[in-house]
Amino acid sequence: MKSTIILFKSIFLILFFIPNIAFPNTLNKIEIIGNDRISDATIKIFIDVEINDEINNDKLNSILKDLYETNFFEDVSIKYLNQNLIINVIENPIIENISIEGIKNKKTLEILNENSFLKSRSSYNKNIITKEKINIDNILKDLGYYNSSIEVSVIESDNNLVDIVFNIDLGKKAKIKKITFIGDKIFKDKKLRNIIASTEFRFWKFISGRKYLNQNMVLFDERLLKNFYKNNGYYNAEINSSFAKLIDDNNFELIFNINAGDKVLFGELSINLPSDFDEKNFESIKKLFKKTKGKPYSINTIDKILDEIDLITTLEQYKFIKANVVEDLNQNLINLQFNVEEGEKFYVNKINIYGNTVTAEHVIRNQLLLDEGDPFSEILVNKSINNMKSLNFFKKVNYQIKDINDTQTKEIDIFVEEKPTGEIYATAGAGTSGASFGFGVKENNFLGNGIGLDTNALISSSQFKGKFTISNKNYKNSDKSLYGSLEATETNNYNTFGYKTNKTGFSIGTDFEYLNDFYLGLNSSNFYETIETNNEASEQQKKQAGNYWDSFIKFNMNYDKRNQKFQTSSGFKSFYSINLPIISDTNTLKNYYNYSKYFSFYDKNFSSFSLYLQSANSINNKNIKLSERITIPSSRLRGFEQGRVGPKDGDDYIGGNYAYSLNFASNLPYIFEDSQSFDLLFFADAADIWGVDYNSSIQGNGIRSSLGLALDWMTPVGPLNFSLAYPISKQTGDKTESFRFNLGTTF
Repeated sequence: MKSTIILFKSIFLILFFIPNIAFPNTLNKIEIIGNDRISDATIKIFIDVEINDEINNDKLNSILKDLYETNFFEDVSIKYLNQNLIINVIENPIIENISIEGIKNKKTLEILNENSFLKSRSSYNKNIITKEKINIDNILKDLGYYNSSIEVSVIESDNNLVDIVFNIDLGKKAKIKKITFIGDKIFKDKKLRNIIASTEFRFWKFISGRKYLNQNMVLFDERLLKNFYKNNGYYNAEINSSFAKLIDDNNFELIFNINAGDKVLFGELSINLPSDFDEKNFESIKKLFKKTKGKPYSINTIDKILDEIDLITTLEQYKFIKANVVEDLNQNLINLQFNVEEGEKFYVNKINIYGNTVTAEHVIRNQLLLDEGDPFSEILVNKSINNMKSLNFFKKVNYQIKDINDTQTKEIDIFVEEKPTGEIYATAGAGTSGASFGFGVKENNFLGNGIGLDTNALISSSQFKGKFTISNKNYKNSDKSLYGSLEATETNNYNTFGYKTNKTGFSIGTDFEYLNDFYLGLNSSNFYETIETNNEASEQQKKQAGNYWDSFIKFNMNYDKRNQKFQTSSGFKSFYSINLPIISDTNTLKNYYNYSKYFSFYDKNFSSFSLYLQSANSINNKNIKLSERITIPSSRLRGFEQGRVGPKDGDDYIGGNYAYSLNFASNLPYIFEDSQSFDLLFFADAADIWGVDYNSSIQGNGIRSSLGLALDWMTPVGPLNFSLAYPISKQTGDKTESFRFNLGTTF
């Protein structure tokens, strides 16, 4: 009896204190009701339940949630009775067609379609339509349409199908009427407006999209502003906020709230090198340190130092280099330590190239400065990518570096997006001395092999010139370029120089990078020429009438240290060439030299100084052929007519044996500060031409000089250039030309 009482008490305690323990309740059957389009098997995959699984309330709630999350069902109900799971569903309609009406602009339609959440044959529900409306509204705002309206029509059809129609009224684009900067901005609004991409609406900016409010562009503006402040010493600068305030109708005021913080200067700068590195190779870095100390903090300056370190390590063939910067900010001074380390030695396992459907792979690989099996160098990878970009075959060139697990190797993936490489182009020009027209057809990547073809012609009042050129930048997969050309020229200089010429011939040549940024070139040219003189020509000129054969070798050197090819603000470019006669009736030796130095007087200023020298002499004391005599190009002596300055024999301008010019140019960016279409330049030219081998009494008569302004206007049909020059000094017989314009376009 006592044992029975004890057993009863034990059972009571278990049931009282552990009420949540239940006996197994296993699933025997799954029954699905109401589905027409979606099979039982598919639904069972979504619920993740099988026969003999234990079923409880949590499991039933999970099944219900999983089925709703598929977006296939308008309604779902679940019953669990006698170990049977009964699922009752009402299916959502299927979207058959999606259309957008009210938008005529094809580009806008493409953007909306490419970024749509909705897809044909997907399930329809009200939530996804609401989500898509929000998505379309955000896209349109990114495009500048802040006043658009979106109406949605759902058209039901048989078989539980629907058509979705978005009817969109874009409205007018939101214009940026005013741009304002508030807070601790330091700089004037005019200066800051010139920094950002967005611009205030002006009637003459009819082809610019930057005058319209664009969310993505505003975010880009924030980055531009922050970088500007950091590059001017404001290390802790922040853009607190940016917002657009409606002024009236569709006009907005764009406001940036800026916190510049305190100005920070560079303090001590040092470099930490590996013990086996020769410090003498890094003397240029230490000189940069001295120039930098005490100057305002600048990200660009740091990048310049890092680039110089990269260059030195590459030239000196240091490998596996990593350079990083440690910044130590102490009040308004920041000390920098540049640490150069030998990284872990890795090798290139494989280089993969993707996206080249036209360009042959060997053309791309030839631009790479490292190959599979070579020691890995990120410096060389970056230089290789820049080489590929310089081909001008691709819209985009990107890459990624992948580590190969448990190995000392890396894999490089290169992604290219090709662009059309053929073009038809035309140019037109006119000045007081006449008009000209040129046209041509060019293909830079013929058959995807990196071969360039160019056929062009130039027609003017005094000349016709046709030329065909074929070039290969990577001849036989080398770093050398090979080119050849055929050309024919007919020039009528009766009115200016007293003679007429017909010239045909061909040339072949090669050039290559001998050292870093130092290029060598070799060219062989061969021409047959006929010279005719008129009755008014001098006796000496008439003696030169006849037929000539000229074969010569041209050697050139080009040293290019510009920081960039366009809007150059620093560096220099030096070019020298010499023409050596091989088989020639006149044996003319010609020298040409041009040096250009680039610098900047202030922000966004691009200035240059150029020296031009040219000479032509016969090596066997014969008279130089009339067509080989030197004339000063109009681009180097503005304010004077081409070829109508210098030595004269009677009424004819005959050119000279020697010539030089000095040229200065500087843009004036703040004259058209708010314009992206105009650029105004100030220039000063000086030149002289002299020497006539057959008559020493004929002289060039001294220096010519001029001052002027040039206006570059980027019109919808191409660049238009106006120049207005005032001759400061001229000589007797010179023909002046104060005004000149040139219009050219590419299409």
